[in-house]
Amino acid sequence: MDFIDYYNVLGIKKEASQTEIKKAYRKLARKHHPDVNPNDSKAQEKFQQISEAYEVLSDPEKRKKYDEYGENWEHAETYQKQNRGYTYSGNPFAQASHQAGFDESSFSDFFDNMFGGTSGFRGETRTYKGADYQTQLTLNLTDILKSHKRTLDLGEKKIRIQIPAGLEDGQTIKITGYGAASPNNGPNGDLYITFRIINNTSFKRDGMNLYTEVSLPLYTAMLGGEQVINTLTGKVKLTIKPETQNATKVRLKGEGLPKYKEESKRGNLYITYNIQLPEKLTEQEKEKIRELQKIRKL
Repeated sequence: MDFIDYYNVLGIKKEASQTEIKKAYRKLARKHHPDVNPNDSKAQEKFQQISEAYEVLSDPEKRKKYDEYGENWEHAETYQKQNRGYTYSGNPFAQASHQAGFDESSFSDFFDNMFGGTSGFRGETRTYKGADYQTQLTLNLTDILKSHKRTLDLGEKKIRIQIPAGLEDGQTIKITGYGAASPNNGPNGDLYITFRIINNTSFKRDGMNLYTEVSLPLYTAMLGGEQVINTLTGKVKLTIKPETQNATKVRLKGEGLPKYKEESKRGNLYITYNIQLPEKLTEQEKEKIRELQKIRKL
């Protein structure tokens, strides 16, 4: 497809304001609209070009890409990814088209390089890194207790990757070389994986630490005893001190989540006791409590 200079199509300068662009479009659209020119294929084609030009130039983001990349503006993001980290200095051999209304930088040999040409100086041929891939992987909280391998389906291929323990929700890791192939024998792009961690437990997570609440029977809290609770790794028997107060907090060291990339280090589990009052007291129990009440008043 031949290159179309959108500025020429609308009959405006490259420095035109948004107001000028809109005014030029409306004037030309009225003139070449198919309703005004029935059965005129040339007018219809002109109207399509006018609409296309206005769609691009009226959008500041699209216009910026168009001004920088010309006819290749729709592929700007791909070029930027493939040339990440590459800076060009010096005066390139420009192929400017003043009739088209573009400055020299729009047609620098940057594009020649992108399509496998030479660099434009010293006779070197530059290679470019392939585009990066991005994907998302959802895991349960219990999946990150230990590092493990998992097969990831990328559509065109499947890869076996190591899932590190202790991942955070929203964390992104890079797998080098698993992106798209280079357009001219350069290195492959990279694969970026963003992890979504679903908490499938009753614990609250804060980094490596976990938090939970445990109901404690009144008599156990008053006299002391033992209480079995659940952790992520199994059941644990706790020793309850006599006269434990409501909202007392205790720490189980090492019963939290592993540290990212340091699996041997683990956070803590913090427990808050909620004293559970007995219900449906019998008359005998009530009498004993009244006796206790009298004793406590002495």
